[in-house]
Amino acid sequence: MKFSQFSILLVIISVLLAPLNEAGAVRLKDIASVKGIRSNQLVGYGLVVGLDGSGDGNKSPFTSQALINMLENMGVHVNKDDVKVKNVAGVMVTATLPAFVKTGQTIDVTLSTLGDAKSLQGGTLIATPLKGLDGKVYAVGQGPVSIGGFQVDTGTNERVQANHLTVARIPDGATVEREVPVSFTGKQEIVLHLNTPDFTTMSRAINAIDALLEGSYANAKDSGTVSISVPEKFAGSEVSFMAAIENLEIVPDSVARVVIDERTGTIVMGKDVKIKELAVAHGNLSVQVSNNKTIPSQVENSNVTARDQENKLVALSSGATLGDLVSALNGVGVTPRDLIAILQSIKAAGALDADLEII
Repeated sequence: MKFSQFSILLVIISVLLAPLNEAGAVRLKDIASVKGIRSNQLVGYGLVVGLDGSGDGNKSPFTSQALINMLENMGVHVNKDDVKVKNVAGVMVTATLPAFVKTGQTIDVTLSTLGDAKSLQGGTLIATPLKGLDGKVYAVGQGPVSIGGFQVDTGTNERVQANHLTVARIPDGATVEREVPVSFTGKQEIVLHLNTPDFTTMSRAINAIDALLEGSYANAKDSGTVSISVPEKFAGSEVSFMAAIENLEIVPDSVARVVIDERTGTIVMGKDVKIKELAVAHGNLSVQVSNNKTIPSQVENSNVTARDQENKLVALSSGATLGDLVSALNGVGVTPRDLIAILQSIKAAGALDADLEII
């Protein structure tokens, strides 16, 4: 990672470290989900035909068998030894069935090759039943595929390729044949699940819900689940009730956390990350955090002080945040790799008041 890229990263971090005010409030629908409202995964095995010699070939027996079965079902009797599948590819077809989708509506499907096919370019998916985990057919997919790329032979034993050619999509490529019954009619209680369980966020959500409904209607079961009794004035209008609840704005809270990606040198931290008094020596670099509010320096930034690269001394006053430390270290040219090592050492010493997560 170049120094300029590191500076851009610090700008992003500074935005994340900005104080969270009421303008940072989010809708309840963006951080929570309603129990019983969920999407369902569908899967099926299908054949893509019409390929220009880029299909599975005879090394994929399941494709040949599937093609023979399909022809037999259509009344076409063939000799399996005569079947060539260079223009056919066996694919796994997947789709997501959204909540409240109705029979006759369409959903997108994704196709992934299972055999030796080199490309699905120009192919067409033959009618494929898509089943849920209960074994029932919920949709049927069919149509020309789109790979969003291409492959061209240059004539000099070289190929020009753009994007991935063995995975394709069909927008609105499946028609829903069966619905998943979900109804709010007559419900006396609605249950919400926070996407990130947190007691503080839950408390704020309960206060906002009770203030809206003008009574004690919300009851927290734990840090991630709250049940809401439907008031009598909303009886028969559960949709309006949910619309009012999900648009409530609250300020979510979270555990102080530092996330490090060692592969890319990326470091992301939350606003509540702080460090205690410490002293760190890393190569020619020295880092100090102390109670001394008056620290001689050449560069000053709030409660952060950093000397030039000759002495490589970084000094911070007590109560400094990790963002202050990162900015000071960046000021003396510390690389992301060195910064990662320093952060790990600070956490190991118990001076980092946050969770350190390495991905």
